[in-house]
Amino acid sequence: MVHLAGAGIGDSRWSDARKRILVESRTRSTALLAGALAELDRQPRVLVSASAIGFYGDRGDEILTEQSPPADDFLASLCARWEAESAPAAEAGIRVACARTGVVLSRQGGALPKLLRLFKLGLGGRFGSGAQWWSWITLDDEVRAIEWLLENDVRGPVNLTAPNPVTNREFTRVLSAVLSRPAWLPVPRFGPRLLLGSELADSLLFTSARVRPAVLQSSGFTFSHSDLEGTLRSILNPPAS
Repeated sequence: MVHLAGAGIGDSRWSDARKRILVESRTRSTALLAGALAELDRQPRVLVSASAIGFYGDRGDEILTEQSPPADDFLASLCARWEAESAPAAEAGIRVACARTGVVLSRQGGALPKLLRLFKLGLGGRFGSGAQWWSWITLDDEVRAIEWLLENDVRGPVNLTAPNPVTNREFTRVLSAVLSRPAWLPVPRFGPRLLLGSELADSLLFTSARVRPAVLQSSGFTFSHSDLEGTLRSILNPPAS
């Protein structure tokens, strides 16, 4: 069983009402599913339940693994509660893996298409100082990692991020080179804050999480994409079929 449900984190400003939707769409659905699975006579062998690297919060240059403690902000609290709701399934003997996903790179959705629009307008640039770490994974490796968790004896929290996170400054430089577009104009913090609200903008764009996929790597999983430049070139300039 794979459970990925949850309202979009960056779809709208974080009002109190929106925060309740973000929390309840994750915790209530996970609790309902885990409880129902625990009561089945024929239980699934494994439940892979979504989570996110928001669990770690803003940690500067600290290298973060699945053993790192949570932060104390809204997203970290949400992720911790989200993961905790899967406990009934684990207590019933189902193997549970909580997939803490980073920034998923794809042309079909997520952060990358939004960044591409800025770069094509000549407005691409680092966010703030650019020193914050972005931990990314391709959509292809995300799917392969979930499949790996279904088929291999891995349980507990699992970071779904490529083994080579980069700073926002480096991400911007590489994307600029791949697109052959300038990236000289830094995006000041107040701009995204005006558009998204301070808490959402800071959480999505200015939080630093240098995450290492320790559990995946120790279990034998191999990434198809671990070099950012090669990854972006394959996503943005796929070979002709």
